[in-house]
Amino acid sequence: MLTNISSDRVRSVRALSRRAVREREGLFLAEGPQTVGEVVAHRPDAVKDLYVDTQAAGRHTVVLETAQTAGLSIREVSSEVLSAMCDTKVPQGIVAVCRPIDVDLDVVLELRPRLLVILTNIRDPGNAGTVIRSADAAGADAVLLSDSSVDIYNPKVVRSTVGSLFHLPIVTGVPIPDLLDRVRRSGLTLLAADSSGQSLLGDVDLARPHAWVMGNEAWGLGSDVLEACDDVVRVPIYGKAESLNLAMAATVFLYASAAEQRSDPESR
Repeated sequence: MLTNISSDRVRSVRALSRRAVREREGLFLAEGPQTVGEVVAHRPDAVKDLYVDTQAAGRHTVVLETAQTAGLSIREVSSEVLSAMCDTKVPQGIVAVCRPIDVDLDVVLELRPRLLVILTNIRDPGNAGTVIRSADAAGADAVLLSDSSVDIYNPKVVRSTVGSLFHLPIVTGVPIPDLLDRVRRSGLTLLAADSSGQSLLGDVDLARPHAWVMGNEAWGLGSDVLEACDDVVRVPIYGKAESLNLAMAATVFLYASAAEQRSDPESR
């Protein structure tokens, strides 16, 4: 059992909370039983190391049994060591060191997707993670993040996805002009989700293959992105609220798409 909080191993795991270290080492952290359980169940190939607090092991038997079935090695550590490894102030007894799982854009487009989410200049980790979670719940085919968006391996992003990060393809690092051009050329309609839109959500044809393009939390989509899209769509506001935040709006847009595509026999 690992008990030395000053060991090189503990310091190297803790250092993964920094982006520069994640990029240099090609590793990131998945913390907590829900997130670790999902990566172990759905992407065990991405797991490099798995650490569990000996005092908490009894609470995580399902995760640990799944990990053992997948042939993963499990290292027991003290509560103090796990706390020193994690980014959260109150760790939940288990953490995995993982390899990146993002995929190339060509891989996504070759699968002839019908529903994509494109995130441009998204900086808030919680928003990015929640949109990924909503996209997963709505059955989107992939989430594409521009090169100017937050790192999806930021611990706050990973936690906010609640495991959805390991359920659907994620594309990162592509400049937004290239993203828009390549997605359009693959046959998808580009729908900008923006409060400036003239089209209302309920009036847009969502049965056809399309990608929702969503912008920065504070300033939305730039004029160049709006002009590059086929339509600009807004959620109707019936009450007195000024607007919806990014994560809430994304969920509304995505579920509208999911409902229409699943009701269309040709999209099945």
